[in-house]
Amino acid sequence: MNIVNMLQIIVSNMLIYSTPFIFTSIGGVFSERGGIVNVGLEGIMTMGAFSSVVFNLTFAGSFGAATPWLSVIFGALIGGIFSLLHAVATINFRADHIISGTVLNLMAPALGVFLLQVIYNQGQVNINTQIGYWNFPGLTHIPVIGKIFFTQTSLPAFLAIIVAILSWWILFKTKFGLRLRSVGENPQAADTLGINVYLYRYMGVIISGILGGIGGAFFAQAISGNFAVTTIAGQGFISLAAMIFGKWNPIGALLASLLFGLSTSLAVVSAQIPGVNHIPSTFLQMLPYIITIVVLAAFLGKAVAPKADGINYIKSK
Repeated sequence: MNIVNMLQIIVSNMLIYSTPFIFTSIGGVFSERGGIVNVGLEGIMTMGAFSSVVFNLTFAGSFGAATPWLSVIFGALIGGIFSLLHAVATINFRADHIISGTVLNLMAPALGVFLLQVIYNQGQVNINTQIGYWNFPGLTHIPVIGKIFFTQTSLPAFLAIIVAILSWWILFKTKFGLRLRSVGENPQAADTLGINVYLYRYMGVIISGILGGIGGAFFAQAISGNFAVTTIAGQGFISLAAMIFGKWNPIGALLASLLFGLSTSLAVVSAQIPGVNHIPSTFLQMLPYIITIVVLAAFLGKAVAPKADGINYIKSK
């Protein structure tokens, strides 16, 4: 195998496995920039994966090849609705953000499997129509680069990169982004300027739910091809680590997600890569979680979160 073919395999799989992390970690950025800690990303991804698979199985005969993409949209909708539980608990009832997010993480897998039993009378279902590899018209003919980046690659990954750039622009170049960041830094000052703190915090959490639902849906539609209690197994926490590693910045979260995607994909493509194929697959499967622990241990104390992140706001005070 020549170097170009090897790089094509590595980059293609890195992009595929990075996509759920990119969407979900950026969702976490929106929530925490508004002051709401969202450790419930794992549960939101789970509901996005579950709902997208159910939609896929229900409408595959009606929509054909478009079914996986429509399933992702449905997963985004359910993710946004599910995140409302976290928003209501933390904003209206002023619950502890960590506990509320943990409840989402515990609730989602059990709820998903219970509904599978009710609907299909089984605890795992597989889909037949998935999002496959993509060749970019015209770009595949570019020497070397076309082969590595644009041949047999992941279209959702490039959409995720566009979303990351757009999210950075929204957060740092628009009035909405300025106001969202202000309620995450100093909600009292924002309130005195007439900004509705509760509304912006709700919007931050809902956006995180939509993007987290998309992340879970893409994982189910492009990677796992099924839903079971173990379909989403740590990806939400890895996305949380990517958000922290990226210092609550969409571009930073994007780059961190690519790193985690690379580490995750190595266990899948290791047999095709000289040198890596001699490493036991068990160690490679552990790699993304080890990197997550190292990143959190090394950077959590150094990364500075928004000042009011995790602090409940009471308007009367």
